Amino acid sequence: MLVAVPVVVLACGVAGAVVRRLGQPAVVGEILVGIVLGPSLLGWLWPDASRWLLPGEVLPYLGVLGNLGLLVFMFLVGLELDAGLLRGRGRAVVAVSQASLWVPLGLGALLAAAMYGSLAPEGVRRAEFVLFVAVALSVTAFPVLARILADQGLHGTPVGTVAMACAAVADVVAWSLLAVVVAMAGPVGAGSGRGFAGTAGLTGVFLAVMWWGVRPLLARAVERWGGSRPGPGAVVAVCSGLCLAAYTTEVIGVHALFGAFVFGAVLPRVGVVEAAAGRMREFAVPVLLPLFFVGSGLKTDVGLLRGGDAWWWALAVLGVAVAGKWGAGAGAAVLAGLPARDAVMLGALMNCRGVTELVVLNVGLGLGVIGGELFTMLVLMALVTTGITGPVVRGLRGRGGDGR
Repeated sequence: MLVAVPVVVLACGVAGAVVRRLGQPAVVGEILVGIVLGPSLLGWLWPDASRWLLPGEVLPYLGVLGNLGLLVFMFLVGLELDAGLLRGRGRAVVAVSQASLWVPLGLGALLAAAMYGSLAPEGVRRAEFVLFVAVALSVTAFPVLARILADQGLHGTPVGTVAMACAAVADVVAWSLLAVVVAMAGPVGAGSGRGFAGTAGLTGVFLAVMWWGVRPLLARAVERWGGSRPGPGAVVAVCSGLCLAAYTTEVIGVHALFGAFVFGAVLPRVGVVEAAAGRMREFAVPVLLPLFFVGSGLKTDVGLLRGGDAWWWALAVLGVAVAGKWGAGAGAAVLAGLPARDAVMLGALMNCRGVTELVVLNVGLGLGVIGGELFTMLVLMALVTTGITGPVVRGLRGRGGDGR
């Protein structure tokens, strides 16, 4: 542990700095580090070194630390959602958000139906497999998108604002649909339709209590704290609330990440909360979250894609992902009245998947809804779609202006 943790964290930090100089978000470098340290490269070229650095008895502990970082990250994603982005943008937000969500869902469902016979793990029902793959192809990485917009100087422009609003809608719906998949595939929902209905009902109760009960209480509590520099008590309180919300959804039968996300969404975005979240971010994102990427990389094995059929399926996944998000988003933006260049840029931004995709894929792999081969295909798709976003946006801005 004392060797693996610093090696992984430092490698991710260096890789993130390198890819930033190449105009890419840091998450691209972090995903690459996970793949390099996994069986796809280090485990293939130098198995002894891979086993020494990341021995089997260490991996469960790295997984626990990585998942704690992931809970904090999903809380931060929920906290950064801004419902105000949905107001005043009207037609473009509605058109692009719905098209870039439901078109890839539909295309992903068709692709998954074709894949089911050859790529679905044994015992997985068709409905949960198809729905999961559809959700995986409809995700947009809200936090990575925000970073790209800031790096490109598009934050606050009409294109940037519409992209953030559409990504917010996509994230909320995608996580809700993922909760449905977890309820179907998990022990609560697997037994019967009644079990699934019970999980869905409890999830609705949880959301109602969080929005109409917990949110006002949190607002009043935050008013009493005041100030913008949190003491240890504020950080402990936020962390405790995050863990309790995550535990609640885990008990209900929905993944703990959903509870962390909802807690972030209902917590008031005021000085003391944002300062406490900033302290949590300073440790969890650079130190704990990279351990999650390594866990994903260790499960990603390009060697599983043997033969022409596997690579054809991988290309089909990439093609459907790009056509569904980029194509549908750009087409809807043109129909909503945006200039063609802005519409293509908006479609490219919606096609960015990043860390959110990895979170979804790890949930599916953990549930056994997808196997290692399809997991690898989807990770590669996430890497490519995230990597092309920055260069495409830069190229379009260079041709036509500043996104205003």
